[in-house]
Amino acid sequence: MKPVSIGTPKSPHATRVLLLGSGELGKEVAIELQRFGVEVIACDRYADAPAMQVAHRSHVIDMLDRAALRAVVERERPHLIVPEIEAIATAELLALEAEGWTVIPTALAARLTMDREAIRRVAAEELELPTARYRFADSFEELTAAAHALGWPVVIKPIMSSSGKGQSVARTEDDLATSWHHAQTAGRTGAGRVIVEEFIRFDSEITMLTVRASNGTWFCDPVGHRQVGGDYVESWQPHAMSAAQLERSQAIARQITDRLGGHGIFGVELFLLPDDQVMFSEVSPRPHDTGLVTLATQPWSEFALHARAILGLPIAAIRRHSAGASVALRADGELTSPVLDGLAEAYATPDVDVRFFGKPSAGPRRRLGVVLATAATADAALATARTVAGGLRLRDARSADR
Repeated sequence: MKPVSIGTPKSPHATRVLLLGSGELGKEVAIELQRFGVEVIACDRYADAPAMQVAHRSHVIDMLDRAALRAVVERERPHLIVPEIEAIATAELLALEAEGWTVIPTALAARLTMDREAIRRVAAEELELPTARYRFADSFEELTAAAHALGWPVVIKPIMSSSGKGQSVARTEDDLATSWHHAQTAGRTGAGRVIVEEFIRFDSEITMLTVRASNGTWFCDPVGHRQVGGDYVESWQPHAMSAAQLERSQAIARQITDRLGGHGIFGVELFLLPDDQVMFSEVSPRPHDTGLVTLATQPWSEFALHARAILGLPIAAIRRHSAGASVALRADGELTSPVLDGLAEAYATPDVDVRFFGKPSAGPRRRLGVVLATAATADAALATARTVAGGLRLRDARSADR
């Protein structure tokens, strides 16, 4: 096994990690890396992002700007470049990796998973994994033709997007104009090509958190989740499923993560269908928002596992000590300085934790915190988390209602 050494932060022999993306998931990764004495540099497109608040240093850059991305890499000279969001100049990551910089898990993985067309073609056409039927469209006319070919309803997503940004469901032809406009204006990286998918009537959907470490591939217990508009709102662990579905889910997750390569945690999203069938949906080569539940259910959360794997450390086992659930706290409107009320009442409930991410501002639906709960069963934990979340209130610090 290859030896691993870590230097002292802010010294000439420090082990430096550059986080590209500094939201709540990046914040947890930064904390876990610092437990090992890693020097963490956080980047994002806005100041005072959550991970910046705990990092050794930070930079505000447009990560879609190749020159800006290269400049910060050459200035900081990190040992590891760790993308924590999709909206990054992946062509520059490929160039940096070719020059000898280490990108987590790989620059190609970041490139493929940012592009829904690329990852779908890899999954469906190269690996022959079961997926929804799909078409691509570059114009409204092509979108209309694709929808008629697939049948109603259809799911429409920008090629370059994530976390439900720009995604919608068109149930009839009358919905297509609205869906096309939404895809062109609400994606992370602007207008362009869309993927049109058949609407899958699944029994449930899960995230198979998959860790590629120096000593092999490991799986967390399946995480069930519910999304609204393509964005996670609650998750639970473990998700009930048959032994056959679990075996198939792990097999699909292993195939796609082996193809992407590298070390770290991957969030593999899957649909569970009747007759024990499993269908691939998407994959993220980084900690997954639905995996926030592991902060409550596992001794090593998905963030701790990610930190260990990317540092080259082996994973001896992944254990879950409790069933649990998470419920996202999302803004109802524009908040220029978010405040969370009701924490004393929340903590009067046993086996509950609340994480407030510390984002400096928020728009509608933006995730600002999460309620975590554990219980004897995932259903009981979810019921508790929902109740506690319902008693919390997000407001603007500048509001007159205090």
